[in-house]
Amino acid sequence: MSNQSLEEVFQEFESLFASSEKLVRVVLSGRRRNMQTEHERIDLRPVLLKEVLHIQVAYSDGRAMTTKNFLPDKTPFSQYLRSGYANVLLEHTAGSMSLRITKKGEPLVHRTQEAKAQHLDHDRSKTRLLDPADPFLIAVGISDKEGVIKPSKADKYRQVEEFLRLLVPTLNAAISAGHIPSPTTSNPLTIVDLGCGHAYLTFAAHQYLRKQGIPVSVTGIDVRTDSRDRNNEIAQKLGIAKSIEFRAEEIADTQVKSAHVAIALHACDTATDDAIAWCINSGAQLALIAPCCHHDVQAQMHEIPEPWSMLTRHGIMKERLGDLLTDALRMQIMKLRGYRVEAIEFVGGEHTPRNLMIRAVKTGAAPDAAEQKRYDEMIALWKVKPALASLINH
Repeated sequence: MSNQSLEEVFQEFESLFASSEKLVRVVLSGRRRNMQTEHERIDLRPVLLKEVLHIQVAYSDGRAMTTKNFLPDKTPFSQYLRSGYANVLLEHTAGSMSLRITKKGEPLVHRTQEAKAQHLDHDRSKTRLLDPADPFLIAVGISDKEGVIKPSKADKYRQVEEFLRLLVPTLNAAISAGHIPSPTTSNPLTIVDLGCGHAYLTFAAHQYLRKQGIPVSVTGIDVRTDSRDRNNEIAQKLGIAKSIEFRAEEIADTQVKSAHVAIALHACDTATDDAIAWCINSGAQLALIAPCCHHDVQAQMHEIPEPWSMLTRHGIMKERLGDLLTDALRMQIMKLRGYRVEAIEFVGGEHTPRNLMIRAVKTGAAPDAAEQKRYDEMIALWKVKPALASLINH
């Protein structure tokens, strides 16, 4: 625990930031308890624009980055510091200073002393998280034998990259906030991919996190035995079978009983409900769910409350409204079971243009009575019973 007050720590950060000629970068991430941040993450770094030093600020919503450039003395750094972020990292040419604010609002400060280089180039190309020549990309068929992305798999490669850009900051924030224990060799981060199919994302998460130095144990679940056998064979060829395995099981009946992180991308119709139910029932701390093929609630939308018939008289609009209603109810159920839940944009798969992902972190927070009332009123209004409601343990 720091002997400094939080305000004193902020002032030290401001002093370091003011020495812009020594600044390397700043990262603000995570959310303090009972506080909301406008952005999921903010990255700041010095850049030269027309031979004048500026501070480039990149705002992340968990998927995309938007940037703005400020003169150093015009950068609203003090505002960023006090806007609700739980983690702050500042690197300068002589070392670094990091801060984690506890749930009680107390500062935990760590300082290092090591030389770092300042890079002032402005137009950095978007860094690829995965080398196209990575053996796993060749093994799963995204890259050819020469390590070049196949034209027919370019969209799949982009999907995998975008998924990792979502997973990594969300995972880091959950670990920093104490929702997921820091992974160790003896207690690795456990991940389950529910409905893994060809396991592009399963292998990607395993390989990328290991390269980041994070010990992992990954399990892919898919009902098809041919997928299990193919994926396990690839794991054997890559020499990673000790930390990644595949099973041929129904999501609802899998023998895997727990994991820190659960992912399920484009599991069809109520298979998404099976995946969410598994997360809730097993107490998964982080869930990334991209729904697909919503039929369950749509099929129950017979008595349309007015004035909603203005939308539902048009088939395509009724379908889209049913999609939104389905996912809103799913998210509310997760919220009522102690998850912080949000809907974010995610690049679609080849079989679904829907760009919605449910991202949920288990905080254990007790739900507000008003949230239960809101859910009950929505169910009564539409006279529907979500499949998920019957799948979770009470």
